[in-house]
Amino acid sequence: MNHTKTILPFIGAKNFELSKQFYLDFGFKESVISHDMSRFDTNTCGFYLQAYYVKDWVDNTMLFLEVENLDNYWKELEALDLPSKYAKVRLVPIKTFDWGKEGFIYDPSGILWHIGEFSS
Repeated sequence: MNHTKTILPFIGAKNFELSKQFYLDFGFKESVISHDMSRFDTNTCGFYLQAYYVKDWVDNTMLFLEVENLDNYWKELEALDLPSKYAKVRLVPIKTFDWGKEGFIYDPSGILWHIGEFSS
C-alpha cells in the first residue's frame, strides 16, 4: 500500500522573519499558512517553517537536499553570498565520500542542511 506523494518536515525558527527572508534568498517560494507558519517549496520538495523555537530541537534538526549536480548547485549557492547577508549562516565546503558528495549550509537558526549528490 503506497499512496504517498511527498514528505514535508516542520522546522523551527529563532527569528521567523529573518528565516523567511533567508529561505526566499536561498531560492524557495513561500506560501503563507498563518502569521506563524509558512510553507517553502522548490519545484520538487518543501517544508514548513514555524515561528517556534526550542534550542535543543532546532540544534538537532538536519535536512538532506539531494541535487542532480552538486558542483553546479554549489557555485550558484556560493554566488548568493548568504553568509554575508545573515550573521549565523555558514557554508561548509563539499566533501567526497564513497556514496557521493555533500556540502553543508547552516540556516540563521542553526538548522543544518546537507546538500548532496549520490554517485551513480
